[in-house]
Amino acid sequence: MSQHSLYAWKRQFAQRPEEGSKDVEIRQLKRELLRVTEERDILKKPPRISPGMQSEIRVRYRASHAVFGARNVRVSAHPAQRLLRLVEEPAEQTAKEDVRQTQLIRHAWEESGKVYGYRKLHDDLLDQGETCCPNRVARLASLAGIEARIGYKRRPGSYGGKPSGVVDITYIRTQEGFAYLAVVIDLYSRRVVGWSMQNRQTTDLVLQALLMAVWRRKPKSTVLIHSDQGSQFASMEWASFLKAHNLEHSMSRRGNCHDNAVVESFFNLLKRERIRRRAYRSRDEARQGVFDYIEMFYNPIRKHVRNGMLSPVEFERQQMMSTEGV
Repeated sequence: MSQHSLYAWKRQFAQRPEEGSKDVEIRQLKRELLRVTEERDILKKPPRISPGMQSEIRVRYRASHAVFGARNVRVSAHPAQRLLRLVEEPAEQTAKEDVRQTQLIRHAWEESGKVYGYRKLHDDLLDQGETCCPNRVARLASLAGIEARIGYKRRPGSYGGKPSGVVDITYIRTQEGFAYLAVVIDLYSRRVVGWSMQNRQTTDLVLQALLMAVWRRKPKSTVLIHSDQGSQFASMEWASFLKAHNLEHSMSRRGNCHDNAVVESFFNLLKRERIRRRAYRSRDEARQGVFDYIEMFYNPIRKHVRNGMLSPVEFERQQMMSTEGV
């Protein structure tokens, strides 16, 4: 009788045939439970697999694999192969998600004319059904070189003296000369509901802007109109127009521009995001640029409504159903 036969019979009759499959299944379940428990314990202690240790785990695993082959060699208190898998799989998923959302952020930034900051980009991603926080958007935007368009820095010097004489009229420099722009803004939705652009600062300039606002909103009740103390708003033509269209005039005190701060904010955005980035050869070219900014970007697209208020699209829908005023 050979030694090989004895060992073969020992393995064959060491356990009953009817209990073999159940014992194998139990052993497999125990191994699986041990693996899941160990992975849970690893994930309970993030410093053990922090980014600073990823390279060390990879080096130890490769060295152990080269010496001992494919056996489950341990690094510290846990198997190196298991640590490596727990480190690399979430990192790969996070990297893929970063690339995907960075593409969405870049697309939203380019659609805004490359003027949005991370807060408005975050709002855009939420509108698309994405789940992310503002800090994540700021981090991805910074890594991708995406920056908001900011205004010019204030130069040092003396800035005393009289406040601006005209609050709701601004000028645009062109190679033909100045073009003057007047706007009417709805204080509820922050939309530009009326605007006019001419070569001179006349009463007709502001009347044309207000006429567009009245035509768009068609107010059914008395509407309050704020302005500064410019000569255009103290003329007989201006007073007659307001009376004919059931509009009530509110004129700011001298040196007090808080009522028209919204218009000044809009002018700041217009010049920062569009006017100062271009050189207009003619007034007609400047008019086309203003039209493109107001009607194609600022009103329908730009996020100038705070969270918790109606979006521009929803507000426009309600205005079409029931118009209350400018």
